[in-house]
Formats: sequence, C-alpha cells, structure tokens
Amino acid sequence: MSSSVFNEIAIDATGEEFQNFTARIPPLADGQLLDSYSQTIAGVVNRVAPSVVNIRVTSANGRPGGGSGFFIAGDGFILTNSHVVTGARDLEVTLHDARSYPATIVGTDPETDLAVIRIDAPGIQHVRLADSSTIRVGQIAVAVGSPYGFQQTVTAGIVSALGRSMRSESGRLMDEIIQTDAALNPGNSGGPLLNSAGEVIGVNTAVILPAQGICFAISSNTAKFVAGWLIKEGRIRRSSIGVAGQNIPLHPRVTRFHKLPVNRGVLIVEIEPGSPAAIAG
Repeated sequence: MSSSVFNEIAIDATGEEFQNFTARIPPLADGQLLDSYSQTIAGVVNRVAPSVVNIRVTSANGRPGGGSGFFIAGDGFILTNSHVVTGARDLEVTLHDARSYPATIVGTDPETDLAVIRIDAPGIQHVRLADSSTIRVGQIAVAVGSPYGFQQTVTAGIVSALGRSMRSESGRLMDEIIQTDAALNPGNSGGPLLNSAGEVIGVNTAVILPAQGICFAISSNTAKFVAGWLIKEGRIRRSSIGVAGQNIPLHPRVTRFHKLPVNRGVLIVEIEPGSPAAIAG
C-alpha cells in the first residue's frame, strides 16, 4: 500500500475506527521497551550479581569496616582489595541472597592492593576474568559492589583511560591501572569492573575525591597473576637486588673499546645495607 493511499484511509477513518485499529496492536513487553544499552547493562548484572559479595570487617581494635569482593572459583575463593581485609579480626561475607558466612584470609599482597579470602558455602557462582590487554578506551564499564553498605549497587560508565600508574599503601608503584567514570564510593573497593559480556576487566580500588568520575581499577591480568600465587602460597615472592641506580649514556670510547652492543648503562649510586648486592660485595 502506498503512503498516499494510507494517508487517505487515515484521514477518512472515524475516531471509533482508529481506536479499534490501535486496540488490535499488542502491547510491548517490558523487555522490548529497553534500548540496547539498557539491555546490555541489565544482562551484565543478571549474569554477575550472584557472584558479588559484601564483606563486613571487624578490625583488631573493634572498629567496623567493609568492602566488596567476588568469587573467582567455585570452591569459595573471593578476590578483593588488600586494604579491605588487612588487619581484620573477623570477616563476614554476605551473598546476594542474604546468606552470611565467616571468612578466612588466604593471602594478601599490599604491593598490588589485592587479597584472596575464602568461605565454605554451597551453590557458588563465580565470574570469568577477561584479558585486560584487549580493553579499549570508550568501551562500556559496569561496576557492582556495596558502597556505604548498600549491597548489589550497580553503576555504569566507560573506560576513560588505560595504563595509569598509582601507588599502593606500601608505596610500591602499580602499573596498568584502568581509569573509569563508573561511579565508585567507599565500599566499592574490591568489587568487579565488568565489560559488556559480564567478564571482569578490573578490581575497583580507588577514587579521587572530591573529583567526580575519576575512579581506578586494578587490571584483570594483574589480578589473575596475583590471585593464583595467593591461592597457591598465600603470598607473592618478589626478588630484590638491593641497589639504586640511574640510566646514563656511555662514552663512545668505552663502547668501542669493550665492543658493547649498547651505548647506555646503569650507574649504581647506592647499595642497600644487608641486601644481596651488599652481601655479594
């Protein structure tokens, strides 16, 4: 039917006929009213919400605290931030269905602000860790956690930047930090940052206050490495030489005389007492 014929029919139709016509159109279901972005966010939450937990902490001096975490294995291992559980006297984990269980610390790594704790509970659903090297700036980022104790709170945004650096509480510089504008608040620490497929791309760890929309997450590739060793040994082994130095250019005569393949070197400016370098002389 041509548009002109349709227009003539529409003009000639009485109000009653038009109402009868529209009454025959079936109403849209709620799911059909969601746009693609909303459907994506809702799908991520449906897949991941059962894996996200609220962690309640009682410190050694009796002070309450808390954060978020998520299951990374079906046998009760939960990944969270080190600063959430370090110094805890008691840990209690609350699941999405309001079940609560005591937790024990498997291992912590303050240098990357990551920790693994464990509970003994049936029916656990764990997440999948994505390859964070494939993340692109501008892609959807969804955060799930318990800001200020409000469990299963969802915020969404994008990946704002990649390759950021920040210092952990131990002072060590952490690399490959993800910046996002998905809103984070105290209590989101340790919760997952997710892509549109519901895979974890980062572990939410910090915000800059009072700035808005500048939040940070530890990349999932770092989390995979650290969590694996924490589960295996309870700690991360790191080597140290015990020297401080700086890059300097080598004199061309030195390079030619020693037939060196490079023209730069490291100048040792300090040796830490008692370090392997000092012991080796």
